[in-house]
Amino acid sequence: MAKIFCIANQKGGVGKTTTTVNLAAGLAKIGQRVLMVDLDPQGNATMGSGVDKRALKLSVYDVLLESASVQEAAVLADKCGFQVLGANRELAGAEVELVELERRERRLKTALAAVDADYDFVLIDCPPSLSMLTLNGLCSAHGVIVPMQCEYFALEGLTDLVNTIKQVHANLNRDLQIIGLLRMMFDPRITLQQQVSEQLKGHFGDKVFNTVIPRNVRLAEAPSYGLPGVVFDPAAKGSQAFVEFAQEMVERVVHMDAAATESSAKSAARA
Repeated sequence: MAKIFCIANQKGGVGKTTTTVNLAAGLAKIGQRVLMVDLDPQGNATMGSGVDKRALKLSVYDVLLESASVQEAAVLADKCGFQVLGANRELAGAEVELVELERRERRLKTALAAVDADYDFVLIDCPPSLSMLTLNGLCSAHGVIVPMQCEYFALEGLTDLVNTIKQVHANLNRDLQIIGLLRMMFDPRITLQQQVSEQLKGHFGDKVFNTVIPRNVRLAEAPSYGLPGVVFDPAAKGSQAFVEFAQEMVERVVHMDAAATESSAKSAARA
């Protein structure tokens, strides 16, 4: 059964797409079967995986409108080792079209259920706003990975996101939870970043991932070559950090499964 995770933050410019493509590449590198879903009409995660969004015959737009299956629309990112359900400008129109349709917020969930056995991880790159597209991602997911910079305004944005996740959990998806917070573009020389990092750990505890992604020039350069940093320069500090993060994600999923099994056993014993 595939574990489905949204990479989401309502604040822009925090490294959502960088996280999505590099985590996908990192997971593929350690032997996981990965599908990366691009839910942003800008298509940056698609291009950043080495797939030309302009050449897509089928995209996530067709999947949401149920004119194509995930199996038909997904393409292999050759150099990266994972599958991509890509996005392009067409997806902007889906916002309006979905409003009139039945099951509008659960269409991606239905589509991914059909390929559940084909992947170990499905990573969904969400737009920075709470739109119908983001809602489709959140309704499909087992959890949310929140990339964030250790800055004051990032903490304010996090409060909004936590409230959104609580609402979706209560009304649309009882499985949804925050899997963890990923500290991005971290520079330990900056005192404020250290302080915010400590505040996060104090408030969220083990929900803060152990892995920290450093500020890294090679990671920033990689998208201009149409590749994740993990593939573009595997020796870079940022790339190595994402491979570590991929390993931490696999471990966290094992713990999640073990906790769920234990909880089911206790419920059965009480019954």
